[in-house]
Amino acid sequence: MGDNPDFDDEEIKEEKTCLDLGKTNPSKSVDLEEQIECTSIPNVNKDNTTTTHLYKRRWVMVFLFSSYSLCNAFQWIQYGIINNIFMKFYNVDSFAIDWMSMIYMLTYIPFIWPVSWLLDKKGLRLIALMATAINCLGTWIKVASVKQNLFWVTMLGQFAGSLSQVFILGMPSRLASVWFGSEEVSTACSIGVFGNQMGIAIGFLVPPILVPNVDDMDDLAYHISIMFYITAGMATVIFILVVFLFQEKPEIPPTLAQVQARSTPPEEYSYMASILRLLRNLPFMLLVISYGLNVGCFYAVSTLLNRMIIEHYPGEEVNAGRIGLTIVIAGMVGSLICGIWLDKTKTYKQTTLAVYLMSFVGMVVYAFTLNLGHLWVVFVTSGALGFFMTGYLPLGFEFAVELTFPEGEGTSSGLLNCSAQIFGIIFTIGQGKIIDHFGTFAGNIFLCVFLLIGTIMTAFIKSDLRRQKANHLAENQVASAAGSPSRVQDYGATAPSSPQEQQF
Repeated sequence: MGDNPDFDDEEIKEEKTCLDLGKTNPSKSVDLEEQIECTSIPNVNKDNTTTTHLYKRRWVMVFLFSSYSLCNAFQWIQYGIINNIFMKFYNVDSFAIDWMSMIYMLTYIPFIWPVSWLLDKKGLRLIALMATAINCLGTWIKVASVKQNLFWVTMLGQFAGSLSQVFILGMPSRLASVWFGSEEVSTACSIGVFGNQMGIAIGFLVPPILVPNVDDMDDLAYHISIMFYITAGMATVIFILVVFLFQEKPEIPPTLAQVQARSTPPEEYSYMASILRLLRNLPFMLLVISYGLNVGCFYAVSTLLNRMIIEHYPGEEVNAGRIGLTIVIAGMVGSLICGIWLDKTKTYKQTTLAVYLMSFVGMVVYAFTLNLGHLWVVFVTSGALGFFMTGYLPLGFEFAVELTFPEGEGTSSGLLNCSAQIFGIIFTIGQGKIIDHFGTFAGNIFLCVFLLIGTIMTAFIKSDLRRQKANHLAENQVASAAGSPSRVQDYGATAPSSPQEQQF
């Protein structure tokens, strides 16, 4: 072991445990609901040993993921933030440009099911390769679309980007679980989401700078092509890095929960059965809807931000981008703080509810201050809104994994994101029509109503932290085998009483 650099003492945090990898007596019939809540964690046995390790290269994996997530997210908003400029260049209406963002949401809904199946069956590396390859292809298609009569080509390139996104959005929680320890999974998930948020932030900031609002169409085409070439170059480099550096999983799992996950034979896993179990999980379904409401509102605000700012502050395309940047940067800070907080406290329900409530408050304040005529006020209120609304994203992912363990993280994340895309389309179209007929204030109040509904739904979610319970009970088994007193901690689930539950 000392000759292998992968097992260097400075690179690996090692924890040796004794685990019995025996299974539940197959003759006993156990209800599906009970299997989810009380899945057997390997028991202690002095005959078999296994180890858990933390590898330094886990940070390389999450950095690579964040990089290609950033590149893809940048493209989502690069049209919408200069909506009026692309309308002029391609001679299309604002609704057509809105669809350049909404295509990301629409594509996700039908394709998430086969992609989630692939993630659960084939693992992280294949999904990463497909995401970066399709993303790279889409960026080069856009390079060929810089002519006024080729709107359909740029839409095709955007469709490729939207298809790539399907392979990206469900990855953060899965990547965190596979590579990171139990005390850092929430932070790792936040870093994964961080890349997506950074891409959106750059998408708000850079396009208004690279593509000025000029009247000469040849000059405008030149500026648009520069933006597309830069994006394509970045996507190509990231694809090459993923091909050579991205790994499927560490040789030895980082947590006891992952030891259990790896001990389950693939033939015992059924994707459809997993979906059905999740659909019967009431706390998770409440989270699915409330998550969709919150993130759908964020999608609508981001897509329509240029229209809202230009209506009250004509000629301020660059500041519209800076306001979008403020929203996302504040959200990135919120995401990291929330991730670190969750790793320290494990207060998933309380933190999620508090952040959701503050998202609602932030949206109300934004709605009432947008038309005051002071841009600095919009910057401040947008930052507050972004801190909580965008900061909510990793909270939803991690809370979902806790509520659904041991189901696949890709499946639970896929359902969350599918809900977000559906509500994103509804809210973007609905708010856009309301803005056209009644103004921006009415459109923002429309979103406030749904954020209030989501806050109430979040309050009713039962905090059943199954992943935390799995790790804790496994640690107690190890402590018992070593002759140390076990610790008792309440993670929101009922204490085991039946023989099957005691086995968990």
